[in-house]
Amino acid sequence: MSEYYRYHIFFCGHKRPDKASCAQEQDVDALRHYAKQRVKTLKLAKVRVNQAGCLNRCTQGPLLVIYPQGIWYRYQSQQDIDEIIEQHLVHGQIVSRLQL
Repeated sequence: MSEYYRYHIFFCGHKRPDKASCAQEQDVDALRHYAKQRVKTLKLAKVRVNQAGCLNRCTQGPLLVIYPQGIWYRYQSQQDIDEIIEQHLVHGQIVSRLQL
């Protein structure tokens, strides 16, 4: 059976004002949107970018996970997103410095 998506990326977007959460530190919505646009611009086939609810790693965020491999990354900037897209999605290489 062929895969529907080659990569499916989930950005934690859970916001909890009373406790630590991925979405507190950065504008995760803007960075997720940026990732979607980069994937479209680069015409990466079978790549999907979505927001997830809580991924239960609240103190480690902001973070994303890429399936089907289940590779977790912590990111801080558009440059981190660019590196993840270029290295992981385009070249199939894990970005060690951002990996959880």
